[in-house]
Amino acid sequence: MRYITVENLAFQYDKEPVLDKISYHLDSGEFVTLTGENGAAKTTLVKATLGILKPQVGKVDISKTSISGQKLRMAYLPQQVASFNAGFPSTVYEFVKSGRYPRQGWFRKLTEHDEEHIKVSLEAVGMWEQRNSRLGSLSGGQKQRTVIARMFASDPDIFILDEPTTGMDISSKEEFYGLMHHSAKKHGKSVLMITHDPDDVQKFADRNIHLVRNQDSPWRCFNLHETHHHHVEEEVDHA
Repeated sequence: MRYITVENLAFQYDKEPVLDKISYHLDSGEFVTLTGENGAAKTTLVKATLGILKPQVGKVDISKTSISGQKLRMAYLPQQVASFNAGFPSTVYEFVKSGRYPRQGWFRKLTEHDEEHIKVSLEAVGMWEQRNSRLGSLSGGQKQRTVIARMFASDPDIFILDEPTTGMDISSKEEFYGLMHHSAKKHGKSVLMITHDPDDVQKFADRNIHLVRNQDSPWRCFNLHETHHHHVEEEVDHA
């Protein structure tokens, strides 16, 4: 099922174009990476897709419902979101648990199913043993994994991830990529992930969208090039 369709999108800061003629799509059950050189407007493209930024030109269509027929749920993980200071009072478990409430309503008691989902989310990122630790006491990589666990606990249909493996070691990155692949293939989730490690994630992803500098523009403008991995990789040009 097609979840996101972007057609002929263009975006500029002030009068400087950074994205031009961008068209791509995202379906349920697929893991898509988004790559490009530093400054290639990858985060800008994601924000324009989500409506955080308003494109000057183009159309973004996001499905209202998921493959199950329920209201579509999206989770967006920005860059370097895990910046809790040492005094942050919440435990790892409490923080991840808070991701479950919007699904049930803030004043409803969580069920055994909810509690199990929280446990599975923490185990999936290797943070179950640290569930009673204070967030402020964690390393950068542990904080990042905890934020990802909270996102999993919310059980979205679409994961939009901006360099989510920052601070993780090689082993943790491999496990995370495998987890996203599993979420897409076994649970029908849709994943769009900005990454600087395309070679490492290639065997897990279906496609790579690569933003490429537009040589015809006097500006640092990108458009899109798409590549398919075993399944299919995409490349996208930046504006």
